[in-house]
Amino acid sequence: MSQGTWTVKVEHVTRVEGHGSIRIDVRDGSVREVELHIVEANRFFESFVRGMGPAEIPWVVSRVCGICCVGHQLAATKAVEAALGIEPSAQTVRLRRLLNLSQFIQSHVLHVFFLAVPDFLGAPSVLPLARTHPDTVRRALRLKKLANDFTAVFGGRTLHPMTGTVGGWRKLPDLDAVADIRRRLVEALPELEAAVATVAELPLPDFERETEYVSLWHPDRYALYDGEVYSSDTKGTAPVSSYESICNEYAVARSTSKRSRWHRDSYMVGALARVNNAFDRLRPEAREVAERLGLRTPCFNPYANNAAQVVEIAHCFHESLALLDEVLGEGLVPEEPVAGTPGGRGVGAVEVPRGILFHDYSFDADGRCVAANAVIPTSQNVASIEDDMRAFAPRMVKEMSREDVTLHLEMLLRAYDPCISCSVHMLDVRFEG
Repeated sequence: MSQGTWTVKVEHVTRVEGHGSIRIDVRDGSVREVELHIVEANRFFESFVRGMGPAEIPWVVSRVCGICCVGHQLAATKAVEAALGIEPSAQTVRLRRLLNLSQFIQSHVLHVFFLAVPDFLGAPSVLPLARTHPDTVRRALRLKKLANDFTAVFGGRTLHPMTGTVGGWRKLPDLDAVADIRRRLVEALPELEAAVATVAELPLPDFERETEYVSLWHPDRYALYDGEVYSSDTKGTAPVSSYESICNEYAVARSTSKRSRWHRDSYMVGALARVNNAFDRLRPEAREVAERLGLRTPCFNPYANNAAQVVEIAHCFHESLALLDEVLGEGLVPEEPVAGTPGGRGVGAVEVPRGILFHDYSFDADGRCVAANAVIPTSQNVASIEDDMRAFAPRMVKEMSREDVTLHLEMLLRAYDPCISCSVHMLDVRFEG
C-alpha cells in the first residue's frame, strides 16, 4: 500500500452512538488528508430548557442520551444546586455516587464487549460473535443485566432515573433491594474475572501518541462524581466553574460537533485519561486488573482506552460494594428536598463513561432558566481522535492493506467510545417572524 493514489471513505462508522464518517486521501503513497466528519444533526436542549424551572431541567436534559442519561441528570442537578446555593446532604451524595457507578458498569460493559471486542475477534458485530464466542456474549449480557438492575434500584428505572431531584431524593431505594444488588455484585465477581481474562488476550494495535489527559481529580478518591479539573500537562487543577477556559470550544466547517483544546491543540478525556491521571486512587482490585491487562501508566496508546474501561468496571464493582455496605450499615432516612434561593448561575460536572461532562445554567429572579450550556465528552475528544488518526495513518498505509487501514481507523474511533449524538449542541436558536 506504499504506492498509488487512493481514498478510504467510511460514510457511516458502525458500532458507535450517532453518525460519523472518516476520510483519508493517499497520493503517491503519502497521506495527504485525514478528516473525521461528525454529521449528526444539531441538538437544541440548551435552547428549549430556557423558561423552565430548576427542578424540571435535570429530568429533561437526561434525555440528551439514553446511555449517559444518569450523568446528564447528575451534572445538571449539581449545576442547578450551585446556582440556587443548595448543599445536598451526605446521604443524597452517596446515593448519587452509587447511581453514577451503576451507569459506568452499564456503559463500559456495553461498549467493551458488544462494540469493541468484535473487532479483535474478527466479527463484524456482536451477532456473529454470539455464534463464535457464545460464552463471552452471554457473560456480557449477564453483567449488563446486573448493571441495569443496579440503576433501577437507585434510579427507579433503568433509563432516565426519576428518584433523585434538586436538593434531595424523591423516593429512597428499598433496603432489601439494595442488599440484593450487593449480593448479586459479589456473586458476579467470578464473571468479572472471566471478562478480564477475555480482554487480556486481545492484542492492541501498536500505536502511541502522547497528548494532554483531562479529568476530574479528588484528593481522597478516584473522582467520578466530584472534584476539580486536572490536566496531565500542568499537574494542577482548575475549578469546574472555569470550564469555558478549559474547553475553549471552536467549530470547523466539516463537523456539526464543536471541538476543544486547552494547553495543546487537543486533549483526551475518558477512561484512559482518568486512569493515567489518578491510577493511585483506583481500588486495589482495579489496579490488579490493570496489571493483568498490561496497562501501565502513563499509557499513550488510545486503543488502550478499552482496557482502561475494564479497569474501571472492576473499580466500580468494588467501590459500589463499599458504598452499599455504608448504606446498609447506616440505613436511609427520609429527607425533604432542600429549597434554594431563586436566581444566579451554577456550573456542575461529573465524569461519565466517555469523560468529563459540564452543565451550566443561569436563572432569573423568578427562578426561570435564562441561559444553558453543556459541553460533552465526545466533543472534547473529537480533535484528539483526528490527531491520532493523522499520526497513525502514515504508518498504516505503509504496513497494511486498504481493508486493514479502514478497520484500524474505525477501531481507533470506537476505542474512544464516542457518543456522537450527545456531542452536537447549539446554544443560540432564535425564531423570528
